[in-house]
Amino acid sequence: MQSPNQQSDSLKRPLVLLVGPTGVGKTEIAIQLAERLEAEIVSADSRLFYRGMDIGTAKPTREERARVKHHLIDIADPDEILSLAVFQQKAREAIDDIHTRKKLPLLVGGTGQYIRAVTQGWTPPEVKPDETLRNDLERQKEAHGIYWLHEKLRGLDPVAADTIDPRNFRRTIRALEVIMTTGHKFSGQRGRTDSPFHIITIGLTRPRPELYQRVDARIEAMFANGFMEEVQGLLSRGCSPSLPTMSAIGYRECVQVIEGRITLEEAKQLIRRATRVFVRRQANWFKESDPDITWFGAEGGVVENAVDFIRQALHQPSESFK
Repeated sequence: MQSPNQQSDSLKRPLVLLVGPTGVGKTEIAIQLAERLEAEIVSADSRLFYRGMDIGTAKPTREERARVKHHLIDIADPDEILSLAVFQQKAREAIDDIHTRKKLPLLVGGTGQYIRAVTQGWTPPEVKPDETLRNDLERQKEAHGIYWLHEKLRGLDPVAADTIDPRNFRRTIRALEVIMTTGHKFSGQRGRTDSPFHIITIGLTRPRPELYQRVDARIEAMFANGFMEEVQGLLSRGCSPSLPTMSAIGYRECVQVIEGRITLEEAKQLIRRATRVFVRRQANWFKESDPDITWFGAEGGVVENAVDFIRQALHQPSESFK
């Protein structure tokens, strides 16, 4: 007999999540899953939103995107900053569109807050930007550094500080702006509603040493494929190094090389280190102990096993999907 929650879920529209750390192999496995399940992919990786930022984000190639329809890739220029609320709206619209065409939406990414914004119905605080306050916080950042700013946030809202990367000073400033404008903690203003979807979550995992080796190889491949030229091109087209998008891992280090502040090898080392930290943060968002996530080793047979699991979770016979 189904529990009340299972019965409720069965009446909701399905949404499959594919989560896992950077470098685990989500891109290719997602495409293979989508091909077998008549699904379309919705990206929940904030780095993939921006046009011209391809190599440093390991964006799916045109050939890969030709195999399966992708949503929320190349939807903004680097100087257009998409907020969490805007992403949430666009993701919901994409998922609705996929359902309308009787396809299965597959939400893919390793950015925990973006996944949760869609699946858990987060409502980001509705506080209009205060440019005067933002400029003041920017000056404090320049005077004391981004880590000082993050410690300021930790003193006001430890919960919010734990969910924001100290290097992501834009999000730190936004959290401080909301706190100082409203007088309430940023973490307490993010509403949450029941998910409108029947969610099936699968996670991809690899042993940490293997994952780090894959990340290191990908970093080398990025530079071999023209990462420095990509960053130089963005700067030449007028993208300021101070843009939030240019502070993404890899891009900020390439800018430092171009400005003569560090060497190429130093940049690679910094990128490797920052990516490892990011992988550990991703593990905090998606824990292997989470009962809502079914984990698969990203190895031979994973696609077939995941397809079987998804079909069973959807209570659909195999012939319902290709």
